[in-house]
Amino acid sequence: MTLTHPSRKPLPIEVRGTAKLPFGMSAAQFLRDYWQKHPLLIRNAFSDFQSPVTPEDLAGLACEESALSRLIQHDEDRERWRVKTGPLSESDFAKTGDANWTLLVQDVDKWDMDVAALLDHFRFLPSWRVDDVMISYAEPGGGVGAHVDQYDVFLLQGLGQRYWAISTDPNAPKDFRSDVELKQLQHFEPTHKWLLDPGDMLYLPPGIPHDGVAFGGPCMTYSVGMRAPSQGELVGDLADYLAEHLTEDQRFTDPNLVPAKHPGEIDKAALTRVREAVPLATALDEVTLIDWFGRFITRYRSAQTPLALSKPLTEAALMKQLNGGASLLRHPWSRMAWARHRSRCTLFANGHAYPATMESATQLCDQRMLSPPHTFSTIERELILALVNDGYLIPRKPRGRHA
Repeated sequence: MTLTHPSRKPLPIEVRGTAKLPFGMSAAQFLRDYWQKHPLLIRNAFSDFQSPVTPEDLAGLACEESALSRLIQHDEDRERWRVKTGPLSESDFAKTGDANWTLLVQDVDKWDMDVAALLDHFRFLPSWRVDDVMISYAEPGGGVGAHVDQYDVFLLQGLGQRYWAISTDPNAPKDFRSDVELKQLQHFEPTHKWLLDPGDMLYLPPGIPHDGVAFGGPCMTYSVGMRAPSQGELVGDLADYLAEHLTEDQRFTDPNLVPAKHPGEIDKAALTRVREAVPLATALDEVTLIDWFGRFITRYRSAQTPLALSKPLTEAALMKQLNGGASLLRHPWSRMAWARHRSRCTLFANGHAYPATMESATQLCDQRMLSPPHTFSTIERELILALVNDGYLIPRKPRGRHA
């Protein structure tokens, strides 16, 4: 089978390795044509490869307190998966049987110099991109199920044979099963299938569904995985870094403040000052900036916040109270603000966001006690009901009336 490069020139999905690099081509060509673009199977990537680690070595390492290991067993008849996290013991292996199980041990390159030496073949990549060498041992039928990795990985066959199936379908579904601990795909239809021998290596870019199963006998696979932090990790760590290095006297300021037309509004001028005060905020579009800052600024410094009703009111029950003359009191611990983007208005209350009309948001922020109008729009009715049930508004019966 062949894959099609964006230039529309066909690229082979299978090549032969070379003595210099385990890619059957130059490093520059591999990075240009395959890296984070297409999978590639390299037959005989490592000639006459001999696994530097034995299955017994790997099992022993899995029993170490500080090693990261998992034992995964598959009950084919009941379609059940069992995952045990290390450190493991000899008794754990005594219960495995001779089929349908696999052992995964991460960071083996930190424990074994010969395994670490394999990384020398990947020196054309930035060393800080390489995460670890994970080794998996499996008996026939053993694997972890069809799944997707969010990072580049090189899968080097070290012992025995492993049957690999992958999907290069760009529309392949990637929903996870909810009945197993592993992040397995609900549906998997392979477009390519191979049987790998020792020394063969499969490169997979991020997001390619794949499934590897030990075939015929004991199997060991060396997985050279790349470090690929999520944007959430990057932003979270940068935020922690900035928070640690900024001083207490560096604060949000507004020396050129003008009288507010609507006291509860987070207006465009305020958003501009937020961007100036928070370096990270410059990367946010206006909708995201509004959503973050509105939630942030309406949270109290302390944990004080109104409690949601233990028994939520129905819309009918609330409307009966309001039609009977009840007013709405803003809870003393309720902190509100609102913002608009184009025709959209959002009310923020103690870190939560609610769709609102500009009129209702203005009233809720400006008045501690308000008398609802005789008629509500759908969005206003849903807003009031949500705020009452979440504890931010308290219905008050009119004076002189009794239950």
